[in-house]
Amino acid sequence: MSKSLSLDEIICQFQKSWQSLPDKRKANNNRKYEVSDATLSAFSVFFMQSSSFLAHQRDMHKRKGKENVSSLFEVQKIPSDNQIRNLLDPIKPDHFHADFKWMHQKLAENGCLASFLDYQDTYLVALDGVNFHASEKIHCDNCNHRRDRSGTKHYYHNAIIPVMVKPDSRHVISLCPEFIVPQDGHDKQDCERAAVKRWLLQHHPDYQAHQVTFLGDDLYSTNPLCKLIAETYEQFFVFVCQPSSHTTLYEKLAASTEIETRQERHWNGRYGEIWSYRFLNQLPLRAGEDAFLLNWLELIITHEETGKQLYHNTWVTNHHVTVKNVDHLAQIGRTRWKVENENINVLKTKGYNLDHNFGHGKNHLSNVFFSLNLLAFLVHTSQHLLDTAYRILREALAVRRTFFNDLKALTRYMVFESWESLFEFMIEGLELDLSPT
Repeated sequence: MSKSLSLDEIICQFQKSWQSLPDKRKANNNRKYEVSDATLSAFSVFFMQSSSFLAHQRDMHKRKGKENVSSLFEVQKIPSDNQIRNLLDPIKPDHFHADFKWMHQKLAENGCLASFLDYQDTYLVALDGVNFHASEKIHCDNCNHRRDRSGTKHYYHNAIIPVMVKPDSRHVISLCPEFIVPQDGHDKQDCERAAVKRWLLQHHPDYQAHQVTFLGDDLYSTNPLCKLIAETYEQFFVFVCQPSSHTTLYEKLAASTEIETRQERHWNGRYGEIWSYRFLNQLPLRAGEDAFLLNWLELIITHEETGKQLYHNTWVTNHHVTVKNVDHLAQIGRTRWKVENENINVLKTKGYNLDHNFGHGKNHLSNVFFSLNLLAFLVHTSQHLLDTAYRILREALAVRRTFFNDLKALTRYMVFESWESLFEFMIEGLELDLSPT
C-alpha cells in the first residue's frame, strides 16, 4: 500500500500534541481521564461523522473488552460525554493551531502545497466568515449577541475560516480559524474585519513576502485592510469591489478615458459565451489624501446569441493588471466562491453538521468543537491527497455519505488494530485494485 501520510501517523501525532493541553482541574481532583483522551474522543466523533460513535464503542467495550476508539484513535479510557465537555470547556481553541500547521507542514513536505501555487507563484487564500451557533437562550462568555426589533436578545458564534484554494482543484486546504468573540478592553462587538486583522497578525510569519494572494468579498475591500495586506505584510489581494460601497472609485472610473478592454469567445458545450473584460490601474479606493491606490477589473459574460447577461463582477487588486493577465486575475477573483461551495457548504451539509450543537459550555467548548471539526475536515482532505488506500476507497464509494456509513457500520461490529488494517479489509471486500496504473 503506497502512502505518504497515514492516518495512524496523524493520530499518533495528535495524541502526542494533546498530551500537553492545559488541565484546569485542581491537583486533588480524581484524574481518571486525561485531557488528551477527552480531546481524541471528541475528534473521533467529528472524524467518523457520527454523534453516536462513542456510545457504540462504549457498548462494544462492554461486550468484547476492546473497541476502536483505543485502536484507531489512541484513547486509553473513553470519558463520558459530560466529562469530555467539562475537560475541554476551559481550553482555548488557539491550542489547536499547532496541529493545523503540522498538517500543513506534512502537505508541504509531500509536494501537495506546491500544487496549489498559482499566479506569480502565490498561494490563493480565500477569506470568509461563517455562523455556527444561534440561540435565544443557550450562550457562553464567548458568544456575540444582538437584539432584534422586538428587543429579543440573540446569541451567536461565528468565525473566519480561511482556506487555500486553486481554480482547477476540487479540494481546499483548511487553515487555522479565527473566532469572532468579545475582545478584552473593547466595548464594541467584535467583527469579521477585526478578526481577519488578528488572523493576519498571528499567521503572517508562516508566509514569505509576496507569497499569498488573499481573496474575499466586498466586505474586505477597505482602505485599512488593503493597505495592511499590501504594505505591512507585503502580500497580494483580489477582493470584490461593488459600486454601492465604493462611490469615489467608481466616480473616478466613470470619468476616465483610459479604461482598457479585452474580449473572448468561449464555448460552454451548449452555446457560445462572450467574455468582456475592462480594467484600469491606479485608482483610489476612497476619498482623501491617504487613499490607497489599487487596480480595478471587471468581467461580464453574455450569451452569444441572445445577448443576455450571464455573469458580472468587479474586483480590486494590488496585482498590476494588463491585457495579458486580466483573464487570469478574474479567474482568481471568481475562485473566492470555493470558500463557500467546497468549504462552508461541505461543512454544513455533507456530514460535518457544523450548525449542530455538540455542547456549548460556559467558556470555549463550542469553539473547541468547531476547531476539532475543522481539523477533521483537513485530515480527510490530506488523506484524499496523500493516502492511496483512502483515495481509492473514497473514489470507489463515490458518495461521501456511503464511505462514512461504511466506516461507522464496520467499526460498530468489528475491532480493527489500525487504520491500515481497516482500509485493507474494505479494499479486499470491494475487490479494488491497488496496483500502480
